[in-house]
Amino acid sequence: MPLDPSFAGRVYPPTPAYEVGREKIAEFADAIGDPNPAYRDPAAARAFGHPDVVAPPTFPILLTLMRAGQQVIDDPELGIDYARVVHGEQRFAFARPVRAGDRLQVVVSIESIRTAAGNDLIRTKSEASTEDGELVVTAHALLVVRGPERDA
Repeated sequence: MPLDPSFAGRVYPPTPAYEVGREKIAEFADAIGDPNPAYRDPAAARAFGHPDVVAPPTFPILLTLMRAGQQVIDDPELGIDYARVVHGEQRFAFARPVRAGDRLQVVVSIESIRTAAGNDLIRTKSEASTEDGELVVTAHALLVVRGPERDA
């Protein structure tokens, strides 16, 4: 059964604050194989004009899709079968880089739901802001919920 498009516009509560630590930034940089010293060394980050180490551009995926996006996946009223979910696309719009010491909360909303070729396409927007309300990054994602397999 297709997902209900009337869920477009639904906004979920802010996630608990996540403190971005130097060690988490370094672990993420290691995981993606990026040796940029601004991700590990405060002096190198300052040489680039940052007050502390900064996170790689894809770091917000941890907060926007893995934490906040889980609210969409787990919404019992929406009824997504997670076993059928494929991450279709992702993009980030930065107000500034994510940096060590940030305490970020994320508010996720459903932008649209439509059906195409038997699959449900869910577009979400996640806004990560400091506890003081400073917007840091907005993430847009497309989740594809594959339709039921058909008998051949």
